[in-house]
Amino acid sequence: MAVRIPRRCLESALLAILVPFGCAPVADIRTAVVGDVRPPELISVTAAAPTKVRFTFDEPVIVDAKRLFVSPVVGTEVPQEAAPTVDIDLTLPLDRGKRYQFEGFAADRWGNGLGFIVPVYGFNPEVPRMVINEFITEGADKHPDIIELAVLSDGNLAGACLYVGTPQNWEFRLVLPEVTVRSGDFVLIHCKPQGISAEIDELSDPAGSGGYDASPVAWDFWLPEGTGLSATNGVLALASSPDGTLLDAVVYSNRTSESDDRYRGFGSTDMMERVDEIVARGAWVIAGEQARPEDAVDPTASTPTRSICRNSNSTDTDAKQDWHITPTSGATFGTTNSDGVYVQ
Repeated sequence: MAVRIPRRCLESALLAILVPFGCAPVADIRTAVVGDVRPPELISVTAAAPTKVRFTFDEPVIVDAKRLFVSPVVGTEVPQEAAPTVDIDLTLPLDRGKRYQFEGFAADRWGNGLGFIVPVYGFNPEVPRMVINEFITEGADKHPDIIELAVLSDGNLAGACLYVGTPQNWEFRLVLPEVTVRSGDFVLIHCKPQGISAEIDELSDPAGSGGYDASPVAWDFWLPEGTGLSATNGVLALASSPDGTLLDAVVYSNRTSESDDRYRGFGSTDMMERVDEIVARGAWVIAGEQARPEDAVDPTASTPTRSICRNSNSTDTDAKQDWHITPTSGATFGTTNSDGVYVQ
C-alpha cells in the first residue's frame, strides 16, 4: 500500500533551504565565542510591494549584496545597515503571483552566517476577499471531490493559494493564476481530476473547461496530482499567497474527543497540528481553550450530491455554525448556495 507523507512547510512563508555558517568572517574567534556563536534564523520572507521583498530575521543582520541572486533575474538594492527586518528593493516589479527564487547569505554582528534559498511570490495588491463556500468529501466517479470559493469583492486571483491542509502542513495546494474576477463570481477547485484533455484551467473563459462537474459560469481549476479529500477528517485553508495572510479556513470531522486517547481525538498528529494552526491564526473559533473535534463541521450526512456549504449569503463567522449539509441533489457548485438543510 502506498503511503503519502504530508508535505510540511514546503515553499511556505518560511524557507525552502537554510544553511547555517558558524562564524563567517570573524577577525577574533575569542570575541565571537564570548559574544555569540549561533547563526541567525530567517523567520519569514514575503513580497511587501511590487518592488520590495521583506526578510525578517530573529536578530539584526546584514545581507551580503554580492551574494544575493534572484531567478528569474531582477536587479536588487540591499541596505547595509544591520537590522532584523531587511527590505530589499527591486529595480523591476515582480509579476504578481509569479514564483521567484532568492538565494543569498546573511550574517549577524558576530560574523555568524546563514545561507538561504527561498521562494517569493510576486506581490498582488488586488487579491479579492474570498471564502471557502462549499465542498464535498464523499465524491463519486462522476462527482469527484470539489471545493468552491465565493468571490466577495473585485480583484485578481494571482498567487492566492488553496491548501488541502494548512500553510505549514499540507498534502496538496493550488496557487491560482492571474485571472480577473468580480464580486459574485465562484471558483471551483476540482480535487480529483481524471487527467483528460478537457480539464483546462480557465484563464479567460469560464466556459472553457470540460470534465466532471465543470461549470459553464464559474472559474474551473484542476488540482495537479490531486487524489481527493479525506472523507471525514480534514482542514481546508485559503491564503492570499503561499507567503501571505490567511483568508479563510474550515475544519470538518466526524470524530469526538473520545475517539482515541491521543491527539485530543483528532486521529493524527497532522490533523491536530493543522487545527491548532488555524485556531492560532484566528481563522477558526472554538468553544474551549483547546480545539476539539466537536468544534468542527460534522460531514457525516454528506454525499456526492449533498454538499457541505455556507448559506446563500456566504455568512462567515469562522465557526461550525456557518455550515450545513444540503438535501439530496442540493449541491450548487458554481452558483449561489442552497439554504435547504438535509434532515435524516
